[in-house]
Amino acid sequence: MPDNLARKVIGAHLLGGRMEPGEEISIRVDQTLTQDATGTLVMQELEALDLDRVDTELSVQYVDHNLLQADEKNAEDHEFLRTAALRYGLWFSKPGNGVSHPTHMQRFGVPGKTMAGSDSHTPAAGSLGMLAIGVGGLEVAMAMAGKPLHLRMPQIWGVELTGRLPEWCSAKDVILEMLRRHGVKGGLGRIIEYHGPALTTLTAMDRHVIANMGAELGATTSIFPADDAVRDFLRCEGREGDFVELLADDGAGYDVREHLDLSAIEPLIAKPSSPGNVVPVREVAGEAVSQVVIGSSANPGLRDFAIAAAMVSGRQTVPSVSFDVNPSSREILSDLTGMGATLELVMAGARIHQSGCMGCIGMGQAPATGKNSLRTMPRNFPGRSGTREDSVWLCSPETAAASALTGVITDPRRWADDVGMPYPTIELPDRAAINTAMLVAPLPAAQALEVELVKGPNISSLPELPPLRDRIEAPALLVVGDNVSTDEISPAGARALPFRSNIPKLARFTFTQIDETYPGRAEKSAKSTGHFVVGGENYGQGSSREHAAITPRYLGLHAVIAKSFARIHWQNLANFGVLALEFENPDDYDTIAQGDVLILDGVRAAIQSGQSLTLLNARRGAEIPVRHRLSRRQVDDVLAGGLIPHLASRG
Repeated sequence: MPDNLARKVIGAHLLGGRMEPGEEISIRVDQTLTQDATGTLVMQELEALDLDRVDTELSVQYVDHNLLQADEKNAEDHEFLRTAALRYGLWFSKPGNGVSHPTHMQRFGVPGKTMAGSDSHTPAAGSLGMLAIGVGGLEVAMAMAGKPLHLRMPQIWGVELTGRLPEWCSAKDVILEMLRRHGVKGGLGRIIEYHGPALTTLTAMDRHVIANMGAELGATTSIFPADDAVRDFLRCEGREGDFVELLADDGAGYDVREHLDLSAIEPLIAKPSSPGNVVPVREVAGEAVSQVVIGSSANPGLRDFAIAAAMVSGRQTVPSVSFDVNPSSREILSDLTGMGATLELVMAGARIHQSGCMGCIGMGQAPATGKNSLRTMPRNFPGRSGTREDSVWLCSPETAAASALTGVITDPRRWADDVGMPYPTIELPDRAAINTAMLVAPLPAAQALEVELVKGPNISSLPELPPLRDRIEAPALLVVGDNVSTDEISPAGARALPFRSNIPKLARFTFTQIDETYPGRAEKSAKSTGHFVVGGENYGQGSSREHAAITPRYLGLHAVIAKSFARIHWQNLANFGVLALEFENPDDYDTIAQGDVLILDGVRAAIQSGQSLTLLNARRGAEIPVRHRLSRRQVDDVLAGGLIPHLASRG
């Protein structure tokens, strides 16, 4: 039978299970990616696992998120990561070398390989024909130890691309159109595989933009074929020898099909505060703007910066707008400068920042309260920018540059007509400015064993996690709505993220974006009954950071009861011994109020023998049927209090 690309790569790495949608499978992992916001916990987990050396083809530790060194905490964590990379046999990408996803694509990505990354935007590597999946840090640690990655076999969603993008539209508008159609839950349980004649019009970096933000659809990952565009990219990076052609068979089947005509795309923008809140730019044109930020893993290509530079060349951004540019890698900044485009940006009023995630994760560049910030970034969840009452919009570089010049949200087509500017032709270099000096190679095994980990005082030990109780009688300490993100559970930003290696201190920020009283109330509950959290649809969307599971667990969380869960957070809860339950009848969500005492009795036997349990609301005297979707493997982890206690119990 003709096979699609995703099934080919999964089949080549399959170690267990059947490739039937919904079945748990296990696959071999070739590469891993960690970054500094999640990597410190991964390295602590490797230490807890007593690992000598990573057992993958390649593992890379990037420092790209927490670059703002307002005090000693981030610098100390960076040194811990450097020594851990040396100790365990990872490559180490120094601070300032670049955002993990485009840098990995430039230096290490190989068609047909699998990769597990402790970053939800790991699927960006699907632009090269890799099967790259964002997961929790503990799963990456297990993959580094040579263990398989477990996941539910997704449906394969074939999206056929035809036509050609109109002028003043780019790849960002393609993925925003997918989000406009399907929202932030449209990709749950699916791998998006792009195919069709329009692929010849999209470069590898264009595909990176689309694959990166497939995470915003909730997709397990996205994948493109490894074709001539991928060969051209690898040739430019001096790595043509790594190219392997990888295509779907003619007549390949898909579980779900969709058609997208690129010629019908228009400039789009995601309104605050969800990537799924997408409308045409023309519908919101004229809204005042105070900040424009270009960069991030969602628009990382040299072309994305060069088009903005061409638009602002010889012009000046308006006085009321802060125009910020975050180069996505040192290589891209070098090429941009060689083209003369960096000077064009600076002369137009741009503030050039270091190569890294920066404002995307709230590490600097926090906007003013109530002022509109336009960003070429992947997410605009509430408070993610570092400003509690923020107003962040997501758009293409073309829309961002036009708006920086006018001071209001501007359709770039209208701006071009007004100023009489033809669509620029961007000439990119045939050969990238390759410089690997900030990539530190792994030490030989014998030398690595002599390296001592350097831990600053802000790095705490992992908390001890007790087994799951058989009877849980505890309050619903917090009831939240639909699409609560991990940014709202464990916030990003310059205040909280420096404590990512210190669980007791980071726990003080838990859920404060929603309820500032939660940490204090939860800490009290942890000393007695513990507590429940009740959620709506798609609970835990967004970032892969496992802190959003660990810190509530540290504060006494036993179980989350929700209408549905986002994939990565659902697995992270199991990894750290939190029982994830779903309402059998979603309407029962409305029968629980904050403060209600909930009872689960005979839990341990119930989750081992089946999927259904009965939750009692003691205040109302109502019985509520709930269920879990855990595999046998996950049940054992939850019963033990998490994956690490389970492994410890088995010696």
